[in-house]
Amino acid sequence: MNGTDTPTTRSPAEGPAGGPRIRTAVASDAEAVLAFWRTAAEGTSITDDLDGVTRLIARDPEALILAEADGILVGSVIAGWDGWRCSLYRLAVLPSHRRRGIAATLLRAAERRFAAVGGRRGDAMVLEANERARHAWAAAGYHREDHWRRWVKPYV
Repeated sequence: MNGTDTPTTRSPAEGPAGGPRIRTAVASDAEAVLAFWRTAAEGTSITDDLDGVTRLIARDPEALILAEADGILVGSVIAGWDGWRCSLYRLAVLPSHRRRGIAATLLRAAERRFAAVGGRRGDAMVLEANERARHAWAAAGYHREDHWRRWVKPYV
């Protein structure tokens, strides 16, 4: 995958035949990604704005991974790497395209990224009330760690 305006083409390992094209986002994708998240993602974040998405892409061009089918954005995952931890956010699939292996394909792309940079464990942020997401993460081999809690402080 690359962070240029020329999307990476899907390799056969990306997903089932006829599956989505997987590529990294570019700055010009930011508005479409935000619209997609309003339709496909659960919950919102204070960083769900044009500035937040474009800063993510500028800082880490490989982090925001997209799935497209027939020119339509159908999936996303943020695979953040800070040099220490592999963090997964915003795994989302368009409701009309769920149960087709798109989330699994996106997670494989994220995990390849993490392996390439030397990551040793992926941490996923999952809304507690999102039952569907909890099942999807478990099916992908992730497990809940109840002894950790997230502590946050907004800076805005």
